Amino acid sequence: MTSTLDPRRKRSTVVRLGDRIFAGLSTSAGIVILLVLAGVAAFLTIEGIPGITASPDEVKSGESFLPFVWPLVYGTLLAATIALIIAVPVAIGVALFISHYSPRQLGQVLGYLIDLLAAVPSVVYGLWGIGFLAPKLAPVYEWLERHLGFIPFFAGPASSTGRTILTASIVLAVMILPIMTAMCREIFLQTPRLHEEAALALGATRWEMARMAIFPYARSGIVSAAMLGLGRALGETLAVAMVLSVSVGTVTANLISSTNPSTIAANIALKFGEASGKTVNALIASGLVLFVITFLVNFAARAIVDRRKEFSGAN
Repeated sequence: MTSTLDPRRKRSTVVRLGDRIFAGLSTSAGIVILLVLAGVAAFLTIEGIPGITASPDEVKSGESFLPFVWPLVYGTLLAATIALIIAVPVAIGVALFISHYSPRQLGQVLGYLIDLLAAVPSVVYGLWGIGFLAPKLAPVYEWLERHLGFIPFFAGPASSTGRTILTASIVLAVMILPIMTAMCREIFLQTPRLHEEAALALGATRWEMARMAIFPYARSGIVSAAMLGLGRALGETLAVAMVLSVSVGTVTANLISSTNPSTIAANIALKFGEASGKTVNALIASGLVLFVITFLVNFAARAIVDRRKEFSGAN
């Protein structure tokens, strides 16, 4: 007795050549990314260890590695955190306006403008920060010192040039705003329409609908957008180096003074060209610290997003 095979089942077991090529290319791309990441980490580690173990006499700053890198880590985290605090509410508000409040044509125009802002080079933002933003903010810093000087953040003396850590943070916030807004906009547009209509049918206002239907659905995406913006803010170099008036080794909570902490990326950009000997290794070691910080930030963001997805699935 001969058995017959279902031709549809036979065809489903055949792997086409195009599928094999695509699978191979995808796997190769993933492997290349891992190799590049491992190569960067290995280079930073090998070249940075001599800078970490160097004596103060071998480094141009005259300090051991920890006193050298700690103010830079502080300045990096401070500038990125302030930028994130400024940019996240604005990005969410603009994305919500484009996706649910604005007329369709106006929303499309604003979306194109946001996408174009993401393509502006960082040097342009730096020139804007020096030539326009800093002079405009200098009188504001003087007002903050006079009226809110009892707060450590505005203790002063206010910078007469406006080139402060707060100005640099505002520039960073403008730089990370487009990518965060674009991501939030796409996430808001994916909210199930039935959820929105159900909230409105129950008598909710548009803001209550956004709060009860859109934000819970898009929470993990908002966290991802914020962490992506934070990653760019941590690694931004040129704009911060151009705007910030740096005082080496400074750790202060004063945001409007001329005495400002520097960031790791800006310090490397400003000093690498004239560095030599163990000073080069110390700068590379500071880059290793920035690499670790960025990795931990992205790892934490991924953990938060996955946890929220599991929580949403369980509910």
